[in-house]
Amino acid sequence: MPVAGTTAGTPTPAAPSTTTTPAAATPTGTPGAAAAGGTPTTEPWVAPEGPIGRIPVVDVSPVAEEGRFPAKATVGEAVPIRATVFREGHDAVAATAILIDPDGAEHARAPMVDIAPGLDRFEARLVPDRTGEWSFRVEGWSDPFATWAHDATIKVAAGIDVELMLTEGARLLERAAARPSTELPEEAARVLRDAVAGLHDTTRTPADRLAAGLSHAVRGTLAAHPFRELVTSSRAYPLRVERPLALAGAWYEIFPRSHGATQDPETGEWRSGTLRTAAQDLPRIAGMGFDVVYLTPIHPIGTTYRKGRNNSLDAQPGDPGSPYAIGSPDGGHDAIEPSLGTFDDFDAFVASARELGLEVALDVALQCSPDHPWVTDHPEWFTTRADGSIAYAENPPKKYQDIYPLNFDNDPAGIYREVRRVLQVWIDHGVTLFRVDNPHTKPLDFWAWLLADVRKDHPEVIFLSEAFTRPAMMQTLAKIGFHQSYTYFTWRNTKEELETYLAEVSGEQGAWMRPSFWPTTHDILPPYLQATGGRGFAVRAVLAATGSPTWGIYSGYELVEDVPRPGVDEQIDNEKYELKPRDWAAADELGIALLLGNLNAVRRAHPALQQLRNLVVHPSTDDALVAYSRHLDAAHSPTGRADTVVTIVNLDTWNAREGVVQLDLAALGLPVDRPLRARDLLTGETWEWGAAPWVRLDPAVRPAHVIHLEEA
Repeated sequence: MPVAGTTAGTPTPAAPSTTTTPAAATPTGTPGAAAAGGTPTTEPWVAPEGPIGRIPVVDVSPVAEEGRFPAKATVGEAVPIRATVFREGHDAVAATAILIDPDGAEHARAPMVDIAPGLDRFEARLVPDRTGEWSFRVEGWSDPFATWAHDATIKVAAGIDVELMLTEGARLLERAAARPSTELPEEAARVLRDAVAGLHDTTRTPADRLAAGLSHAVRGTLAAHPFRELVTSSRAYPLRVERPLALAGAWYEIFPRSHGATQDPETGEWRSGTLRTAAQDLPRIAGMGFDVVYLTPIHPIGTTYRKGRNNSLDAQPGDPGSPYAIGSPDGGHDAIEPSLGTFDDFDAFVASARELGLEVALDVALQCSPDHPWVTDHPEWFTTRADGSIAYAENPPKKYQDIYPLNFDNDPAGIYREVRRVLQVWIDHGVTLFRVDNPHTKPLDFWAWLLADVRKDHPEVIFLSEAFTRPAMMQTLAKIGFHQSYTYFTWRNTKEELETYLAEVSGEQGAWMRPSFWPTTHDILPPYLQATGGRGFAVRAVLAATGSPTWGIYSGYELVEDVPRPGVDEQIDNEKYELKPRDWAAADELGIALLLGNLNAVRRAHPALQQLRNLVVHPSTDDALVAYSRHLDAAHSPTGRADTVVTIVNLDTWNAREGVVQLDLAALGLPVDRPLRARDLLTGETWEWGAAPWVRLDPAVRPAHVIHLEEA
């Protein structure tokens, strides 16, 4: 949502953006003139008494809050545009989707297909080719040729009004051929005139005359240059187009201080890793095919109420504290923890990442330790309790005594300016993505302003919302500008839960909320992974990597870190409170690192997996087998070839499961009467499949198939 604001001075919340409805053209004659043999009306026409129009166009999507917020897309994404289009009576209607670029020029138009016969629901997919503020609209129109073709086919075969139907067809095609050359090329007009001659040729049989009017050449010409009457346009709806990484990418999360941390064997004293030692691990991360390395907070950590190991209130000497307790005499959100290094070290880290094809994301946690400079300089930015103390963060029964939340009620303008300044510091040092901690605990109007202001100056910057909260808040955070969102995927375990959720996040809400699937985070170790070991880690990795175009892994996933802190669904010896160096060589034996690399390689090679709104769930006969596909047709694929990937996962990590998968081949654009070639992208094995392949998955051998499906 475009919102005005500046980084200097008092931020001014802007009014909601509005989109101008395209002005309707004034008809040159009455709406029925064309049907009566007069000049056809081909311009958009809206009834003067109301906005419904002559051919109603309703329920247009993708639309967020009736266009109050822009729907989302990325460069190269095949955006599904849908609308319900109908009319009175029985005459045929059709629809056209139109994509308008940021300069206001028509970029592309596509005929829409009836995807729900009997429900008048039409769809087309259009692909924007650059970033910016785009829009789209849908035109509904009467299709006189389709109407005549339907009626004439029935009547001529039955011997009813034969000459009348052939004459009406000839007149119709004469009008269609008479369009100006700017609308209909001469070669196409010639095809229609030849058909008119055939319809008038009384030396032929009625069936042959009709065939001339319904020939493949005629149908092809009118498909390419439709003869439209009573054209009615919807309003134009906003569509924000961003760079591809906003939709599809693989994130890898690290605590930089753990990478290269060492312990003195004599004293037992720990020494923190640094940004320089963390940079030494970047080739390993890039080698697994990740796109983004995400750093938890790297700012100075307070000492007041510092937490010890496993969230203990009794920190011991040498305990590094939680990096989410931000701020000390060394600085706040715009500074670097001295034990990690300097800004020169950070710049070197970013440069090393970029050389390896990685972008750097930084955690944004808008909270402070009691030692943060803001606490002294701006006590009004916090909540003061009745006893005069500053309120610390709580999520009962959890208490975070080492963290003070911000209070936006007392000096919102001051907080707005300062947070915007802090983000600019990191953008200037090469950060291009921000993972935002608990955005649902801050005002929505703040985020709307901040995201718009950053976007105005740095449209390449991407924000990931970590809001594990109520659906309404998650959805609204996405609508007001967050590019990506954590999801409930982490807690969806059964076949029914997963099938329902996959369909949900890839459906209509995908127009504004881009899901990011994470099997674990530094805060969450779900029960499924506590109980299933390496096999479960493999299952969840496959689901995350193929179930969403954006996914993420928390460092240590390769080592199957599955031991919880008693009574809490998070890891024991949590890295939030201690240094945690890891022996990455041990990952080779477990095989998870290899799987992660293979999954990312498959994702990069197959454009269907880089799309969101193209997922189809397929039924299977076993209650532990989940099957779904992603399909991209040749017309919208960057390779010019159709791409179909089918994922089948065995959720049972202890037993082999087998069953039949009922593939919806029509939805995949594949033939039902010819054999298909199924190649497992993880193993290279190949089979011949039909519409109902039998599948057996033994978790001791493989947890899943990731199948490239094509005509044999």
